Amino acid sequence: MKRPDARAFLFDIQQACRVIAQFTSGMTLPDYVEDLKTRSAVERQLEIIGEALSQMLDHFPEMEKQFPEAPRIISFRNRLIHGYASVSNQVVWGVLEGSLLILAAKVDEILAADTT
Repeated sequence: MKRPDARAFLFDIQQACRVIAQFTSGMTLPDYVEDLKTRSAVERQLEIIGEALSQMLDHFPEMEKQFPEAPRIISFRNRLIHGYASVSNQVVWGVLEGSLLILAAKVDEILAADTT
């Protein structure tokens, strides 16, 4: 079986970050809390990010150095999926305003630097 391309996982992360930004553009936390459709869509994209990162590191463990925050992201993905009843909208919003922007910038930088 052919080994997957790390760029495919990075692209999925990049796309999910962009989609989340589109979904939440112009929103405030109260807007987000009141919009079930957006919350559901954002949580799905966060799940994709966590799963893509998990699979990428399974295939390319050497990339873990570039993503020291990976265990927290993957754990958050697991919480969204398996602990959905205890997901805090405030915590998700905090991720969107802070950690997600950092992750998106890092992935953009890696993909831009990759000339293969």
